Amino acid sequence: MDIDGEKIVVDGGVWRTPNRPIILYIEGDGIGPEVTRAAMRVVDSAVERAYGSSRKISWKKVLAGWEAEKEKGTRFPKETEEAIMQYKVVLKGPLETPVGEGWRSLNVHIRMILDLYANIRPVKYMRGLQSPLRNPEKVDLIIFRENTDDIYRGIEWKHDSQEAETLRTFLRENLGVELEDDTGIGIKPMGKHKTQRITRLALRYALNNGRRSVTIMHKGNIMKYTEGAFREWAYEVAKNEFADRIITEETLQRNPVPIGKLLVNDRIADNMFQQIITRPESYDVILAPNLNGDYISDAAGALIGDIGVLGGANIGDLGGMFEAVHGTAPKYAGKNLANPTGMIRGAQLMLEFMGWNEASRLIDRAIDRSIADKKVTQDLARYMGVEYLGTKEYSDVLTQYIASS
Repeated sequence: MDIDGEKIVVDGGVWRTPNRPIILYIEGDGIGPEVTRAAMRVVDSAVERAYGSSRKISWKKVLAGWEAEKEKGTRFPKETEEAIMQYKVVLKGPLETPVGEGWRSLNVHIRMILDLYANIRPVKYMRGLQSPLRNPEKVDLIIFRENTDDIYRGIEWKHDSQEAETLRTFLRENLGVELEDDTGIGIKPMGKHKTQRITRLALRYALNNGRRSVTIMHKGNIMKYTEGAFREWAYEVAKNEFADRIITEETLQRNPVPIGKLLVNDRIADNMFQQIITRPESYDVILAPNLNGDYISDAAGALIGDIGVLGGANIGDLGGMFEAVHGTAPKYAGKNLANPTGMIRGAQLMLEFMGWNEASRLIDRAIDRSIADKKVTQDLARYMGVEYLGTKEYSDVLTQYIASS
């Protein structure tokens, strides 16, 4: 079916959004269909309130996950890949990644298709959430996770495969590395180009948005030529390309950060985890390789009390994919219980990249108001001691708040 609208054009990271953009959506697995539809409804309400009839999103559904398996016999049909390559902007519900045998991550596959090298996850406390911290209001982080390198590329072989045996033999005979015969093998690639392009993006974001610091998170003391290299390559970009606007912790020593300067420092990964718990106010933008970025994003989400309220943006130079941080939560599927805030937050980030900031701000205010009024879904209501709203009823409340703004 033809959709009335035009494609968003993303050229070298610059977004040009028509008044009636065509945006793909994938409903996803588990609770995905419920939270995705709720997010789309809230977005449509905010766009109408902000711009009247002058702007409107034309949503185009594409199949992936178990719905695609049922209808097309594959979890990722060719026509879905072709649509993503054509339109380049997609709102994606959570997709299941089987553990062990089975499909590799469809999330990773979509990122690879569009070379969405940066996963951006804002984590900021919202008053009213039940946080384990004494002062959760100090948590205000933006995590930049490299999206296309590291062990998430899925280059690995089962312990009893011929490929693993070939590699073990090669390592033993050519490099003097002994591995037991029951050892599975995974490769951890980390490249200079990929590291430096996300470093540029993180530094530009921090400078353009008045952030205080960028902290490079790594385990370079152990993995010297991958994560250690990530640290060195990131500093190289900061010092060579942003020298007049940044200052490093080494240069700063114990002096205060000069006005107008962005602090760039680094922390060992295990130390980073304790630091965001004991002194979250000391950190602002965190730049991390893929696996570390995944870990620290979820840990930061726990600090504000509910990972279900977090959204993420996957950004490249040619497009973007927007999603919730949480997974499929299959035990809640179809029960009208899921909190759609994570998907809504992901959609908010999409609106910001589109340049539709007025609509994004309307959603932000509506979410804050719903929490303040204790009109929330069951995951938050149980801590607040109030009756909970279903997924649909919660989106009803948000659209009402938006309409009355």
